[in-house]
Amino acid sequence: MKRLLVFSDLDGTLLDHHSYSWAPAGEALSRIAERDIPLILSSSKTRGEILQLRRQLNNGHPFIVENGSAVYIPAGYFKHPVGKPGGEFESRIFATGRDKILEVLDSLRKAHGFSFRGFNDMTTEELAAATGLSLEDACRANQRDCSEPIQWLGSDRALGLFRETLASHGLNLLRGGRFQHVMGDTDKARGVLWLMQCYRAAWPDREFLSVALGDSPNDRVMLETCDIPVVIKPARGEPLCLEDSNGVIYPEKPGPSGWQWAMDRLLEMYPG
Repeated sequence: MKRLLVFSDLDGTLLDHHSYSWAPAGEALSRIAERDIPLILSSSKTRGEILQLRRQLNNGHPFIVENGSAVYIPAGYFKHPVGKPGGEFESRIFATGRDKILEVLDSLRKAHGFSFRGFNDMTTEELAAATGLSLEDACRANQRDCSEPIQWLGSDRALGLFRETLASHGLNLLRGGRFQHVMGDTDKARGVLWLMQCYRAAWPDREFLSVALGDSPNDRVMLETCDIPVVIKPARGEPLCLEDSNGVIYPEKPGPSGWQWAMDRLLEMYPG
């Protein structure tokens, strides 16, 4: 019997775009927990933000932070260590550190006059206003290790040049639901593929079937990597269109309501 591995984006997917609530997906979350199906949160959010949400969801599985920049695994989760030990969690870091990213951004702004505002440029109050988060949650959102979200304030043409210049410094620009994310050469798929290898190595007698749920361009590679992609309708604009549309699930409702609808059907199809 095939065993599901569920990889889920957060903002705009499991969490409502405006309220950050996961309540409409509560029934599916309960069924997943009852069956002990691994629900692996994969987000542009920071370690601190996801740790808080994991506690609310009573989730004890690995998680992927900052668009695939790092993976954290509860110590002892797999039969053998798979990451760097660090107390409660093992870690696997894939990307450039934030300090280096901020150094490059500062130099590019001075040299080329690029117009943008990053999390590091904002006060906690400004960040809370820009994100809709509480002051406490805004602080967690700014405790980043491997990325810098920015609001682009320039023209589309200048954005193209900015992207090219970042690439010359080994950095990528990835568009999320609210912000552009400056980060190293990694993405959510890298963390997903690495974790899938860990599960298969730990339980070689099981057949795993990977499911990915996401709504934004930064979810595309994760969706295309997994066996069953679920493209959640975004709060604004048209849903992502994947190159290979075979087997893609497109819920009609956005956010956690669409998440609930999709998981209901998948749990009926794969009861194991």
